[in-house]
Amino acid sequence: MKYVVGVDVGTTSARAALFDLKGKKYAEAEQEIKRFDPKPHFIEQSSDDIWQSVCFVVHQIIAQAGVDKKNIIAIGFDATCSLVALDANGKATSVSPTHNSEQNIILWMDHRAVQQAKQINSSDYEVLSYVGGEISPEMEIPKILWLKQNMSELYNNIHHFMDLSDFLTFKATGKKTRSACTTTCKWTYLNHEERWSQDFFQALDLMDLIIENKIGLQVTQVGEAVGSLTQKAAQDLGLTTHVVVCSGMIDAHAGGIGVLGGESEGTLALITGTSACHMFCTQDKHNVPGVWGPYYGAMLPNLWLMEGGQSTAGALLEYIVKESKQYMRLEADAKAENRSIYEILNKRVLQLENENKELTKDYHILGYFLGNRSPLADPSLKGMMVGLTLHDDNLDALTVRYLATLQTVAYGTKHIIEQLMEYGCKVKKIRMCGGGTKNPLWLREHANITGLPIEIISESEAMLLGSAILAAYAAGGFSSLQRAMQAMSSVKEIIEPDIQMQDYHHKKFQVFRKMHEDFISYRKIMGE
Repeated sequence: MKYVVGVDVGTTSARAALFDLKGKKYAEAEQEIKRFDPKPHFIEQSSDDIWQSVCFVVHQIIAQAGVDKKNIIAIGFDATCSLVALDANGKATSVSPTHNSEQNIILWMDHRAVQQAKQINSSDYEVLSYVGGEISPEMEIPKILWLKQNMSELYNNIHHFMDLSDFLTFKATGKKTRSACTTTCKWTYLNHEERWSQDFFQALDLMDLIIENKIGLQVTQVGEAVGSLTQKAAQDLGLTTHVVVCSGMIDAHAGGIGVLGGESEGTLALITGTSACHMFCTQDKHNVPGVWGPYYGAMLPNLWLMEGGQSTAGALLEYIVKESKQYMRLEADAKAENRSIYEILNKRVLQLENENKELTKDYHILGYFLGNRSPLADPSLKGMMVGLTLHDDNLDALTVRYLATLQTVAYGTKHIIEQLMEYGCKVKKIRMCGGGTKNPLWLREHANITGLPIEIISESEAMLLGSAILAAYAAGGFSSLQRAMQAMSSVKEIIEPDIQMQDYHHKKFQVFRKMHEDFISYRKIMGE
């Protein structure tokens, strides 16, 4: 029996799982990672802390499964698209106003570089046509530009900038390669032509990134082997030096690999968690305004990827619930009943719907609490609520607000799908993974609002599975990545939309879009 390890570093934790080559999971472990918030809109992490956490969870799964480490043939890493800074010796160096060297990662959701993104978007650069027309402050080049413009003394200490998953493959192999997934999606690498745009970097006074090889000149394609574990990495991870390390992936893109199986054309991969990512691959190149891409070969070989997203999904739901006066009561009830707070809220939604199927008819939320990533591509947008009363502090009021939050996330997905469809992408169904799939109301609302069937794969942790699939292919376990995906992933459930709710949600979606128009009109009134 041969095994592969998938490692996923998310926003709040590092996880690892052990799989066989049929996609069966034998063990899984999780460890929280540190987060630093030195000032508003600044969110940082530590690469040393993350590597230690990764090593811990890999040791845990090997112990849990009780397998012989000699039978583990490969490991794959995925991570958030966060920016890692290293010095000339490959050690952590600060990106923080605290100047603490431990704080050497700018987290993906850090928004310090909003003005730098605006600066870049004010010119007609070639690379912008491959990020949906506008670069996001969540991407890496605006963050690097911010460092050079605002903290030159820290910038000058940095010799290597890496996406987080590329840092993990570097720690594992000692090789400073970058992946086509990370560089194409977050760094403006033109993978279809295998080059960086020198004109772009010259215009921004960032040519040192290319000349001094700070962002990588060697790019590995999806599913390629980077190398094998070094002696030090093998010792750290509790594995052998025979273990193959595959090219790293962004977490959502690894989720796309795990969730799609053999289905690529016509299927939207929806990866839900703190944020939400919407992945759609086609043979043909489609430029969709406000949707990142088209990215060539960034998730599946030889296919163009369009990537929509919502900066807040699970994070918005958590915020809405925790801000309520009812949260303490919910926590106590959940503990007493050995259930989650969302299970309690879901039960109450169903009870209230026995009397009224249109619970949120007069309650509407615009979920742009961290701006809009797609398809409006405007990080400055704000959230809105309509329908507040003086009696919003009881459990039933929170239940309605909770349902309206689920719906606003689903309306955001519908908006992205409509934009994809308008520009030639034929979306026929959704395959979903991530934390949202554990919530039946999340699934129901997405099916009813988009009008598309939702397919759920057998393995709930698609990001871990995706990295394991890539590792299995890189180690030679399959003749193609597609065959690896087909062998290791399968569908267990399909949620069909309720056609009786389509007219209701059509009207609600009109309100959703009108709220954005109203917000823009308020700005105009205020002279912005």
